[in-house]
Amino acid sequence: MVEFTGYDEGTPCWVDLMTPDLERAKRFYTELFGWEYIDTGEAGGGYLLASVNGKQVAGLGQQQPEQAGQPSVWVTYLWADDADSVGDRVTKAGGNVFVGPMDVPGAGRMSLALDSAGAAFGIWQGREHRGAQLGNEPGAFTWNENLSDEPASAREFYREVYGYEYDAVPDYPGGYNMFKVNGEVRGGFGPKPPTIPSGAPNFWNTYFSVVDTDAAVATVTRNGGSVMIAPMDMPYGRMAGVTDATGAGFCVIAAPPSS
Repeated sequence: MVEFTGYDEGTPCWVDLMTPDLERAKRFYTELFGWEYIDTGEAGGGYLLASVNGKQVAGLGQQQPEQAGQPSVWVTYLWADDADSVGDRVTKAGGNVFVGPMDVPGAGRMSLALDSAGAAFGIWQGREHRGAQLGNEPGAFTWNENLSDEPASAREFYREVYGYEYDAVPDYPGGYNMFKVNGEVRGGFGPKPPTIPSGAPNFWNTYFSVVDTDAAVATVTRNGGSVMIAPMDMPYGRMAGVTDATGAGFCVIAAPPSS
């Protein structure tokens, strides 16, 4: 297992689902990934910590009444050594911190922000909760990417905020860049795919690792989800784009067979 106990600043460290139908989402992901849950209870607003093999991998939260009508969405959190300082840099770089910074008792300090191109993301300064404990394994997230109508502008924003460095992927339609933190590839930046409706907000996309992409897609559709991008082979594995039973989009990918 690929286990984690901490992250370099700017690294995707956690993902959570904000949904109007928490119970339906819980059932969906149990069927898809075999997740087990810890309920944080009334003190934690009923937030669920999802785990694989006893290791926390993601969160599920109920949208609040003031969020009524908003779509169900997966949020990518980027590690912060100091959430307040990162929030200040977000504002200076043309973004907007719209929640926090605020303490999450017994866990850490967080904010929610929009980058300069309007993509939402989370800022997480972990204390007791150090982010995902498992990654790049079936049922855990394995890749995060910023998909935007303004990828060059988005890259510059995160360069200012987190110091990202970039490597272009050769021959990628529309252009795609890997971003690096301390010299290590941690995710990607690219244009929104044509499957995304015109006018939809820019966003951070999450890939979850699976053993078998086609089987995962069958499970998605059997449990009320839908397929946005049919299973296809890529250099990094076989992937598909789907939505869950509450309408939140994400991708699944199975690693290519070992040579």
